[in-house]
Amino acid sequence: MAVVVQKYGGTSVADATRISAVADRVELTKRDGADVVVVVSAMGKTTDDLVALASEITDFPPPREMDMLLTAGERITMALLAMALHERDIDAVSYTGSQAGILTDSSHGEARIRKITGERVKDSLAQGKVVIVAGFQGVDPESREVTTLGRGGSDTTAVALAASLDADVCEIYTDVDGVFTADPRIVDEATLIGRLSYRNMHELASCGAGVLMPHSVAFAREHSVRVHVRSSFTGSPGTLVESGVDDLPLVGIAAEPTVDGSKLSIVGTADSLLSDVERVIEQSGVSSPAIAGDGWVSLTLPAEL
Repeated sequence: MAVVVQKYGGTSVADATRISAVADRVELTKRDGADVVVVVSAMGKTTDDLVALASEITDFPPPREMDMLLTAGERITMALLAMALHERDIDAVSYTGSQAGILTDSSHGEARIRKITGERVKDSLAQGKVVIVAGFQGVDPESREVTTLGRGGSDTTAVALAASLDADVCEIYTDVDGVFTADPRIVDEATLIGRLSYRNMHELASCGAGVLMPHSVAFAREHSVRVHVRSSFTGSPGTLVESGVDDLPLVGIAAEPTVDGSKLSIVGTADSLLSDVERVIEQSGVSSPAIAGDGWVSLTLPAEL
């Protein structure tokens, strides 16, 4: 039986209505005959709200206690989604990161996954249950302390679980239709990219394209996990990131805010990428030197532009 791992981000589970819509999608996948593991983020801006709440208490929260606080958001989502699935007569069970056997190092706030044992996950799948796992969190097996994986940690949780279960695909559901040549909310002409190599996706992510986190892409590449970036709001085919895809000479543009403006990165593997970018800069009259790396060219633009 196929194993499908689905990850739903904060906007996809922002309220009860959205959680119900996620339950509908999970139900369809389960009734199509797949074993389903779902990884969830905290609802909406819950994590930001918890951080703000802690800052009202202290300017220097202990890292251990911050991890205890922040992991509460995902636990809320996982329990509510399990309830929604039970309402649909789908047997489901929710697990925290530690219950799912997600073992990490000891770095509170920026932990890295070392191993996934996953006995309870595998046992529950064998019983025909949908398994829901709280993203973004794990446990240090030596100290038995709860840890969090840092920004984008739920993506890494999903990819790591997919690798440990030898899943057919890891579906990352978000609020955009997939990976585009630029941010479609800013650039009307941006187009959806159907397939990407791990290298191209990693460079886009590292340069600021927020649809996937760099560490999750690196993990997927290391373990050959097929990743499918999709929207939880539409029926778009999305973007597949997988083995056997050629690197593109020109992939797209990623942007990151800076103190004084924005850093733009043009991602691609064309030999002429740097010279092409420098020519466009010269023609535009922008005074900003381009810096090239392996698979990207970046420049910083002031805010007034």
